[in-house]
Amino acid sequence: MGAGADTGQGAGGSAPRGDRFRTFRGRFGTPSAYGLAILAGGGCTFVALASSTADTVNRVAMIVFGLVGAVIAWRFGAVRAVPDPGGLTVVNYATSRRLDWAEIVTVRFGPNDPWVHLDLADGDVLAVMGIQRADGEHGMAEARRLVALIAELGEAAEPDRP
Repeated sequence: MGAGADTGQGAGGSAPRGDRFRTFRGRFGTPSAYGLAILAGGGCTFVALASSTADTVNRVAMIVFGLVGAVIAWRFGAVRAVPDPGGLTVVNYATSRRLDWAEIVTVRFGPNDPWVHLDLADGDVLAVMGIQRADGEHGMAEARRLVALIAELGEAAEPDRP
């Protein structure tokens, strides 16, 4: 299978065979989102507490604003797809969905798509935001690894026909 020829390999060489089930996660977006969360929460708290002219209501409002921003940024950083022998758990910004391998029909990652899309057996399309176009070749390699996992584990049993 050509698409899965480099499964289990990272950008710098070969990885152990068990590494094929490592979590799909954004290479740049995840650490950036976590950094922004820390900056928003900590920065707003610091400014609110260091301000000598703000009253208590404004200080509390600024801290709450920073914490809300931190929670939102943290959710952006939490996007991932976790494969295991039984299926794929996709965690996006607001939702999480567990799929059996046989539910996944195709993987799409077109040139204008910001992340991978899965066409599902029930007709739905599910974005996998943990595999991102912004990651360049790493994102493409991760999409190929997902295709290989689906090809290996996603074959549904043929129904018995009379």
